[in-house]
Amino acid sequence: MLVYLGICAVLAFLSAGAAALRGVPPAPTFHIAFAVGAMPLVFGAIIHFVPVLTRSAGAGAVVRNLPLAVQSAGIVVVLGLAGSLPAWSLHAAATVTAGAALALAAWIVGRLRTTLGQPHPGARWYVAALAALLVAVGLVPFWLARPELRGALRLVHLHLNTLGFIGLAALGTLPVLLPTALGGQGRGDTTAGMRLARDLPLAVAGVALAAVGTVTEWPLAAAGAVLLAAVVLRHLGAWQDAYGSGPIVRDGAAAPLAAAALGFALLLAHGVAHGTGSAAARPAIAAFAAGFLLPLVSGALTQLLPVWRHPGADSPQRRDMRRFLASGGTLRAVLFLGAGVLLAFDRNAGFALLAVALGTFAGALLRAFAHRA
Repeated sequence: MLVYLGICAVLAFLSAGAAALRGVPPAPTFHIAFAVGAMPLVFGAIIHFVPVLTRSAGAGAVVRNLPLAVQSAGIVVVLGLAGSLPAWSLHAAATVTAGAALALAAWIVGRLRTTLGQPHPGARWYVAALAALLVAVGLVPFWLARPELRGALRLVHLHLNTLGFIGLAALGTLPVLLPTALGGQGRGDTTAGMRLARDLPLAVAGVALAAVGTVTEWPLAAAGAVLLAAVVLRHLGAWQDAYGSGPIVRDGAAAPLAAAALGFALLLAHGVAHGTGSAAARPAIAAFAAGFLLPLVSGALTQLLPVWRHPGADSPQRRDMRRFLASGGTLRAVLFLGAGVLLAFDRNAGFALLAVALGTFAGALLRAFAHRA
């Protein structure tokens, strides 16, 4: 299941790029990448990490299949936005996604209550991320019923999905995943748990202020961006202290993960610049995908796909697969970041960098699966 979700995410990103080239409108194009690719993968990653963070058994069949329900709803959303399905299909998709988010959140809360000792603080970030998703999809019926509110509610929906669901899930995972990618290098990030426990209220407040402020008062949105940026910059500073820039830059999984965190901070700065009238908002979605989402997914898959494909103890097959996936990871990180910056300023050259980076990762994925030890 998890390997399937990882491959689907990459295929969804490639399909979104093809759709954009063919002139498909932005809404269905973005939902190909987000609702069909990224969201099911995030659900799957959460299901993978929660037993680790709560020192409990793996999920049952019902929970393991929630990503498939979310992916099916995402396909319905794409078809509904493209006009191939009636408008009521969007209500149905929102209902399925909300139900899946509630079910997964309830499962996490149950694990948090029954874990032996204190669970890792990162698990609570997943509950917050799912709460943001639940509110985001809960807005869909309102704007379908009240077209005059569509513009404002769509902006809130967008921010809760990107900064809230994806952002909070990523910020709760990166302090666990990046040290894992680096193994025993450096002195280790010993403050990760403390940061995650302390920063969750700040991050949740940041998402709420950014989402509400984008349709009310700009200073609220700016304050939210500052709170989120503070959380990201603390992570980056801690990783620099714990590992130094050399090991991070040289590792094909850690480099894109760190690039994703840096890209997230740059996108927050771009949002503040937009509020002052110094930058346009239109390219922000493409910049989000290039500068944050894609390095995040490529770095996470580089580290996790070998574990998912070859579960159990470490093995030569797992190490070989990681080596193939990590090849070129540092260059991809630079290309993704560069693409994000260029696209944020509406420079079409960013699409070329994005295509090269995504293409090289797809090639690494093919080589990793084709290799026979």
